[in-house]
Amino acid sequence: MFIPCKHQVSAQDTLKITIEQAEQQFLQQNLQLLAERCHVAMADAAIVQAKVLNNPTVGVGDINFWNANATNELEITPNTFGNRIIFSVELEQVIRTARKRKKLIDLEKVSKEIAIQEFELFLLNLKTELRTILHETIYHQSYLNIIKTQQESVENLVEIYKNLSNRGHIAKSELIRLQSSLIELEAEANEVQTELNSQYKELKVLLNIAPGIPIFILPTHAVTKNPDEISPDDLLEMAKSSRPEFLLSDLNVKYHEKNLIYEKAQRSPDIALNLGYDRYGGVWKNFFGIGISLDIPMFDRNQGNIKIAQLGIHQANYSAEYEKNMIQQEVIAFYNNYKMNYRFYQKITDNDFSEDLENMFEVYARNLLSRNISMLEYLDFMEAYRTTKQAMLAAKRNLDTSFAELQFSVNNEIR
Repeated sequence: MFIPCKHQVSAQDTLKITIEQAEQQFLQQNLQLLAERCHVAMADAAIVQAKVLNNPTVGVGDINFWNANATNELEITPNTFGNRIIFSVELEQVIRTARKRKKLIDLEKVSKEIAIQEFELFLLNLKTELRTILHETIYHQSYLNIIKTQQESVENLVEIYKNLSNRGHIAKSELIRLQSSLIELEAEANEVQTELNSQYKELKVLLNIAPGIPIFILPTHAVTKNPDEISPDDLLEMAKSSRPEFLLSDLNVKYHEKNLIYEKAQRSPDIALNLGYDRYGGVWKNFFGIGISLDIPMFDRNQGNIKIAQLGIHQANYSAEYEKNMIQQEVIAFYNNYKMNYRFYQKITDNDFSEDLENMFEVYARNLLSRNISMLEYLDFMEAYRTTKQAMLAAKRNLDTSFAELQFSVNNEIR
């Protein structure tokens, strides 16, 4: 098991983690996920509350603490504590009719299912954001390494050219041109480092890593699946069964249908049962009586709320149809993007071009010192080398990102 990073390293160490370890850390430590899980627990609590019966109501009234004529009028025994107090007590219990309690419980159960799918959607979006940032971070780390390598090479050449210039073997202008190139590399390195700092900040927030701990994301060597082996129809079926939005749209319709049933039940008035006791307040000294009361549904038959619930069903159906159509379009778009990026990456890596490019990097430096090529030729190659390596890194980043987006679109790992 991956140990949470805040216990794994001290502030001066660099935390080196893979994408898989980062995702595990994210699932265990992300504060937003921990907060979002509370919504499911809150939905459970709402179901418990819906099952609870109405509390009985008790009331004491008609209290007369002292009646000077009570001995004669009420024929009570004198000199007995409380014997002159006249009062009444009423106990009332409301009984919900038309199975309102069960219908409310059914409504809250659907709310819980919605809360679960909303959490799954939140997790899916956040996990995709994490993967995107991870791939962007790897890209910038790799590109910064290329710039640093070029900086080292140019710095060595600058030192050599300084000695040659001091001895009068080369023109001062060549040294200045080389130093200008070095400044350009340093400026670009600072820009890339600024991007990295921003991405590290976002990663530390997502992974709940202490600010003082430097991190480094290890490049992935995972092989992505050939898009020709992936069926778009299969992807659409996977999305229908796995995307939280598909399930959410259906649950929203179900929720409004349950709500309509509950609102219709509200037309039936609840019954209130009463049990009363009256002490010396009527004809008898101690009177016990029972009663029943209910609203007369003459004016308010919950017409407005029923209409709102009916319109809610229509609205949920339209929204569900739109959401499902949008998801299907998204799946196909992400598949096409992935297929394009996959083919481009295969095109630039299925040959010896990359290896030849690396070999030429050292060859050009030696040829410059041997005066076999001019300073302009060397600098042109350095720029072409950096641009080409950046394009290759970007192709890898785009491939990994588009594959992550494709998996997001179906909410499944594609293997």
